[in-house]
Amino acid sequence: MRALGLRYPRSHTKSPWPGHGDLAVNDKTFCYLNVEGDPFSISCKLPHSFDDALELPFTTPTAYGLGRAGWVTANLDAGDPIPMDLFERWMDESFRAQAPKRAVKQLDSEGLAPKT
Repeated sequence: MRALGLRYPRSHTKSPWPGHGDLAVNDKTFCYLNVEGDPFSISCKLPHSFDDALELPFTTPTAYGLGRAGWVTANLDAGDPIPMDLFERWMDESFRAQAPKRAVKQLDSEGLAPKT
């Protein structure tokens, strides 16, 4: 997931505190990811699919009050299959919600968004 996120325009990694390997655009986080070796987790800002995402059995509103702002966290147990297509769509939606308009325009013009 981290490699996919780094393909977005102006994206970079950001580690604001231990135990996090986040993805950011212009220093604004668009995806919180687990660090290597920890069980898979992902948090994304989902302004359009928030309610649908929360219907999944492995999701919760993101802690620290981020859930009120439309962030959803998915936590998978070790060995659970990772629904990559779903999480790619989440990452794309979150990037678009957090990125400057120029970066979104570049994403669309270069055809970098995941195929849905």
